[in-house]
Amino acid sequence: MGCGKTMQLLQVAFNYEERGHKVCVIKPKTDTKNGTKLLTRIGPERETDFCFDKNTNIYNIVAKKYKNVQCVFVDEAQFLTKDQADQLMLIVNKLNIPVIAYGLRLNFRLTDGGFEGATRLLQIAHNIEEIKTICECGHKATCNARFLNGKFVKDGPDILIDDGKTKIEYRAICPACYQKYLEGEK
Repeated sequence: MGCGKTMQLLQVAFNYEERGHKVCVIKPKTDTKNGTKLLTRIGPERETDFCFDKNTNIYNIVAKKYKNVQCVFVDEAQFLTKDQADQLMLIVNKLNIPVIAYGLRLNFRLTDGGFEGATRLLQIAHNIEEIKTICECGHKATCNARFLNGKFVKDGPDILIDDGKTKIEYRAICPACYQKYLEGEK
């Protein structure tokens, strides 16, 4: 969270388009903030080509409507199902279209069980690049921590949507700070 995944997606998509190539940009419907748009913390935004839910066959949509694109970009890829991650592999293998997926590797409890899409993508990816960010203490952040009304929480549902009553915040922090929050030292 807060490392610039969406910003990097928008930048790479822009680079393709600047060179005259078509792209397809998608995100999960689970990501309800900003509707069908991708919006970054620092301002740039873009309308997606389509949003998907757990029942969407991404391969079929791309094969029918977007087979003339040079790249498919996926934001919030952790919300893919295992089957959808495999569908992305089919896009690469059968349609010969590169797929670049951006998302979290672990949930806020630091387990991969909550994000089956992330787990599957890590298993089948041809290449994995980590986008680095820093913790509040200045060290490299690799953990995703959830805060409700400013208070660290270590348990709860994997997906928690802002209800307008509770301030839901995710922060990228280092393992040492995560442990301090876990033990109540922060």
